[in-house]
Amino acid sequence: MSRLPVQKTYKLYIAGAFPRSESGRTYEAQGHNVALGSRKDLRDAIVAARSAQPKWADATAYNRGQVLYRIAEMMEARIPELAELATGREEVERAIDRWVWYAGFADKLAQVLGSANAVAGPYFNFTVPEPTGVVGVLAPDEPPLLGLVSRIAPALVGGNTVVAVASETHPLAAIELAEVLATSDVPGGVVNLLTGSRAELAPWLASHMDVNAIDVTGAADLRADLEERAAENVKRVVAGSADSQSLYEISAFMELKTVWHPIGV
Repeated sequence: MSRLPVQKTYKLYIAGAFPRSESGRTYEAQGHNVALGSRKDLRDAIVAARSAQPKWADATAYNRGQVLYRIAEMMEARIPELAELATGREEVERAIDRWVWYAGFADKLAQVLGSANAVAGPYFNFTVPEPTGVVGVLAPDEPPLLGLVSRIAPALVGGNTVVAVASETHPLAAIELAEVLATSDVPGGVVNLLTGSRAELAPWLASHMDVNAIDVTGAADLRADLEERAAENVKRVVAGSADSQSLYEISAFMELKTVWHPIGV
């Protein structure tokens, strides 16, 4: 007797778990029913990200690099599955290499972005990079996997946590990535991935008072409105590239703290 294969249910990824949308809504994308995230789901994701952020920031930079490298290892073992949901093997391999690149900079950020500053007086003066906090990411539609990785990896490497809204038209690669995150060493809540309507979720992400920065790379058409909403709590607004890797992408999500200390004390 032949059997019917089990059809995969594509859910959200919040706090290390895979809940359905609290509203029970779905929408069709890439031939599948995908969870249609709600404002309540977004709030839950932000709470999870805020709860996880202090511990992630307090981890050693070397350990954060190890965790990001582990993501690359786990993706390498799932290239065929990811390739079917993205634009092909090349995109997946480039996304893996992007994790490796950012992982390598985790324990070098303080030296590269920080400095010892010359001052006129008997003081040491240092500039030290620190994470911004909770970062909202509106991922670009294309490329669906590499674009998402290109925006969340630079935020994570510096000690921020992320609430990301995946590609609306091609969301399946993002949920497959969430399964990689769930089975690697990323603590629950450090990355939260929502699927659904960007136009519905983006305004609430931009206006939420417990989000410290928002990446609007995937929402250029909404940018003016999102910047106005973000001004309520002086959020950083970042607009980057769907396919880039750079120290500037990391520094966009870092705060530079200057410390003075008397010499000889």
